[in-house]
Amino acid sequence: MRTARRDAPKSPPVRLSARLSALLAALIGLVLFGAFCPSMAVARSAVGAQATGLHISDGRLLEGNGNDFVMRGVNHAHTWYPGETQSLADVKALGANSVRVVLSDGHRWSENSPEDVAGVIGQCKANRLICVLEVHDTTGYGEDAAAGTLDHAADYWIGLKDVLAGQEDYVVVNIGNEPWGNTDPAGWTGPTVAAVEKLRDAGFQHTIMVDAPNWGQDWQGVMRANARSVYDADPTGNLIFSIHMYSVYDTAQEITDYLNAFVDAGLPILIGEFGGPADQWGDPDEDTMMATAEQLDLGYLAWSWSGNTDPVLDLALDFDPSRLSSWGERIFHGVNGIAQTSEEATVYGGGTPDDTEAPTAPGTPTASAVTATSVTLGWAAATDNTGVAGYDVVRVADGAETGVAASTTTTTATVTGLTAGTAYTFAVYARDAAGNRSARSATVDVTTDEGGTPGAACSVGYRVVGEWPGGFQGEIAVRNTGTAAITPWTLAFTFADGQTITNMWGGAATQNAGAVSVAPASYTATIPAGGTVTLGFTAGKGAANTAPAGFRLNGSDCARG
Repeated sequence: MRTARRDAPKSPPVRLSARLSALLAALIGLVLFGAFCPSMAVARSAVGAQATGLHISDGRLLEGNGNDFVMRGVNHAHTWYPGETQSLADVKALGANSVRVVLSDGHRWSENSPEDVAGVIGQCKANRLICVLEVHDTTGYGEDAAAGTLDHAADYWIGLKDVLAGQEDYVVVNIGNEPWGNTDPAGWTGPTVAAVEKLRDAGFQHTIMVDAPNWGQDWQGVMRANARSVYDADPTGNLIFSIHMYSVYDTAQEITDYLNAFVDAGLPILIGEFGGPADQWGDPDEDTMMATAEQLDLGYLAWSWSGNTDPVLDLALDFDPSRLSSWGERIFHGVNGIAQTSEEATVYGGGTPDDTEAPTAPGTPTASAVTATSVTLGWAAATDNTGVAGYDVVRVADGAETGVAASTTTTTATVTGLTAGTAYTFAVYARDAAGNRSARSATVDVTTDEGGTPGAACSVGYRVVGEWPGGFQGEIAVRNTGTAAITPWTLAFTFADGQTITNMWGGAATQNAGAVSVAPASYTATIPAGGTVTLGFTAGKGAANTAPAGFRLNGSDCARG
């Protein structure tokens, strides 16, 4: 469990005991109590048919027109950074179809006023995003003395009823973030039911989202065991469960077992928060989280856009969409990421269930920035009656396609992982939000360079994120200051005080005495011109912890950033 890294600078860190108890559960096998009874998976089709906005039917989140809606988005800490008003537009430009917005009910932080919340909803709608609004003050109740209650959060929502009325097509109400800690998590069920009933009694018709106990990770299985009774307590049936997946979920089996349990029971669920970078408490298996969500058509919302006290979880550095971290690159541009899988809500005109018109074919691609292992392709945009949602670059060999080489929401893409001195043929498809695919573009032939290790124009920023006796967490930001993409790359540096890397994300490290060599992960393999990739690591140390004196990228010395 990794709650401290998600609190704003104003927030005290969660006690270490909370983290250690979550880790202990992971180490002893993620003990989950209770089971679902398949015979109780009763669909509420009659209720769903009456819904006018986002609603639940047969265990699925649907739009008012019946279109299946799968969230692909991120979390944004609005309540602590109210001046970052450009963030929602930036998230949308990177392909997200939804955003979970942090608010405060005034118990722990400054209350977000009705005018402010109305402004957030307006920004979501202007940027064609589905808006999940959550109260963060409830985080860790029962274990964190500063946390507020779900009942207080429900009163806050009722005070916003005039702002939220009529927004059922666009807004999901997440009653309270991680509303129970690790102390007596069974106490979560009653207050959760009471808060849902309180909102329904007040006339709320919105889809309601409820977070799990155990700081959102439900490692003791309380939400899993009681999900049916909580769901049945909602007279509208428009309730969705949210699991937060961090260090507890470090194996594929834990992730697939948990998500499939809800799907098999016909109960709606999404991954309302998750992280990928490892820390001293564990290494979440984000690849399985994203792959399973895509396989089961479940939503996911990555934590978080920017501004974390533990910046290893910042998707964008300093709220700058042109400076995605390695975590951000993974979420937006990696396999099963947002660019590949997000579809805009049809309420914004992003396709309808009966939209059968395919986009026009994209223009013939052209190749640039050809290296031994990569090429950048660009093409003229396709057109569509409801709008083009994205493009898929495919390889063609002997007239047959051999698979998607890259996906993007823009008209350029960099294909990596190629073999030096090899001829390739590429083409492009366009697709719309309804899943219609265009005819294939004309092809382009490319031969990769023979090989060799080019130099690099670069700067490197290095910092220690946190220290503890015998160890520390570090971050390395590698910036391409040149005019051409750098791929592949190898970063070399030397520790002077016997520091030893124990784990790394964003790359793979090999170490010989103090000398360290880092190769990229698949999602950091290309550093675009002017772009940055961020590596994070944990390491052992002695009494001294001097920063490396210099860094070399592909054999070239880098400036210090």
